[in-house]
Amino acid sequence: MKPNFLLLLLSLTTVGLSGFIEESDWIREDHKQFTLVYTHADLANKTEYVKLIDNGLKSVHDFFGSTYPKTFDVYIHANRQSLDQKWRKDWGMPDFKSECWMVASGVALKLDMISPKNWDKEACEHSYIDNVKTQRLVTHELFHVYHGQFNASPDFSDVDNIDWFVEGLATYASGQCDAERMIEVRKLALENQTPSTLNDFWKGKLKYGLSGSAVMYIDSRFGRNKLKELLTFNKKADLLSSLQVTEEELLKDWKTFITNYSSKK
Repeated sequence: MKPNFLLLLLSLTTVGLSGFIEESDWIREDHKQFTLVYTHADLANKTEYVKLIDNGLKSVHDFFGSTYPKTFDVYIHANRQSLDQKWRKDWGMPDFKSECWMVASGVALKLDMISPKNWDKEACEHSYIDNVKTQRLVTHELFHVYHGQFNASPDFSDVDNIDWFVEGLATYASGQCDAERMIEVRKLALENQTPSTLNDFWKGKLKYGLSGSAVMYIDSRFGRNKLKELLTFNKKADLLSSLQVTEEELLKDWKTFITNYSSKK
């Protein structure tokens, strides 16, 4: 058989028409910091994906000045059915069906991701050929993995009102607080339309920008070492106590920081 035809045959055999993947069909490949877990469908893609992961690992190391305390698995799913199958099992939700924009999720010991080259057909809002956004998304999830390895709730299932911090950290640290997002958030602040509570930062179409900018402000004011200390907390009250500020004070000072943001560029 021709190699390409053999690869296609192996892919169809492994994934199946329904997308169901048996545990025995996964291929495990150990790397220094992680284990890549994939199927025959991604044999030709694994080198590119390892590069994406390695770039993300470097970003995490450069940001926090340290590496991961533990190794973890990176699952590359050939399609959405496979991703949903894994999440249903992990989360104990047999009827769960992911939204079209969901392509990856990272917790302390595992990162699940739809094969990036399939995002155009398996997802909405994401395109593999946008190299910068693809790298930032993978890096975003790798920051979640790093965060989870320090947090009191490694899979973020037992957290109290810190969604804004969990997602904001990954957004800011991965570089997703780009100029476009910051312009939108600043405009909201200038129009006095920003949320009145941190809980509401992780809501609406600007939730990534709002949450990311909140963590950007914390990093700017309190420093990188303090930001790393906050990774351990799974409750908003404990996080604010560590910063020695009230929520109202934090919001007030964040708003000042954001409205003056353009002068800092």
